[in-house]
Formats: sequence, structure tokens, C-alpha cells
Amino acid sequence: MPHTGLLYVISAPSGAGKTSLVKAMLAARPELAVSVSHTTRTPRPHEVNGRDYHFVSRPDFDRLVAAGAFLEHASVFDNQYGTGREQVLAQLDAGRSVLLEIDWQGARQVRSRFPECVSIFILPPSRAALEERLRSRRTDSDAVIARRLRDAATDMSHCPEFDYAVVNDRFETAVAELLRLVDGGQPARAALAANRPEIKKLLPLLVA
Repeated sequence: MPHTGLLYVISAPSGAGKTSLVKAMLAARPELAVSVSHTTRTPRPHEVNGRDYHFVSRPDFDRLVAAGAFLEHASVFDNQYGTGREQVLAQLDAGRSVLLEIDWQGARQVRSRFPECVSIFILPPSRAALEERLRSRRTDSDAVIARRLRDAATDMSHCPEFDYAVVNDRFETAVAELLRLVDGGQPARAALAANRPEIKKLLPLLVA
């Protein structure tokens, strides 16, 4: 039986503002569902188990992988992340569209299993802006930030694999563009294609 909801896959490098953008989308469109991922990483001070992530131990995560419980899973910055299969399918079958916040590795797995999904990559306006956002968290050392920036370049090099790209320069504009992708059909989305000239010009500056 075909699913009646749509699956939106949203990826971004660390520091691009993906989590804040998704929260704004959910506030504007409460009918959307968001999949809460499982992760082995340590919770940040403001994070709540079951709301932000399902925080699990590495052995528990490995058992879930072995049981086939994940729609996708990937290793990101030495931590494991996974999307619960049944949680997503139940929402889609109930007619709710679902947002997945996952990295490019997971997005590639989901696209192979759900070719009809809509994939969106969020980019920073510049490498300097990305570094500034990472530093403003005040959670990482200089060495960790340097590694995150290196990893971000790799992440952003996969942007062309996605259907659409949104540049998070002005937050309100980025939210409006994401809502356009959720609300509109193909004609309304066309201006935000990941292969548009604006993105082709920006990407080499971001991944250099």
C-alpha cells in the first residue's frame, strides 16, 4: 500500500542552523511530524531525551542495527545516528508528512529506499559564517571546531546529490524557502533546485 504522507529529508553541515530551521518549520506547520533520531552521543545541556534525540548506549544502538530497526543509520563525528523505521512508516501511513534531520550518508540510504522522498540540503552563506556559528555555541574546543569545519567541507560537497538547496543567510528567508518546498508542488520548488547557478557558484567557496 502506498504511503499517503510525504518524506522530507533535510541535511546540513554542523553549524548551518538546521535544527533551528526545522523547529521554525514545525511551529509554522504543526501538521508536520518530525522523526526523533537515536544517537550514541552525549546530550547537550538543553537537550531532552525523547524530544531532541533518543539517547542510547553504543551496545543498545548496535542491537537496534542488528534487529533492522533503522530506516537509515550512519557514523557522524565518532557518534552513531539512526532513524527508527516503524516510527516513520507509521506517520506516513497515517497521512502525515515527516521531516528527517539526517546527514548526507543517511540521506543517501533513504533516497535509495524512498525514491519519492524530497531531499533538501541547507548551506551556510560562507565558511566564515559557519565558523562563527560553531564558535557561538561555546561547546567545543578550537581543535574540535577545526575538525568540524573539515568535516563540513566533506558534507557540503554532497549537496549536488540533493533535490533542493537552501542557503541559511537570513534566517527568516531560509524558513520561508523551506516552507515553500513543503507547501508547493514541483513548479513552486524549481527555483530552489540544488543545481541552480547560485549554488554552483557558492559550493566551491564552501568546500575549498
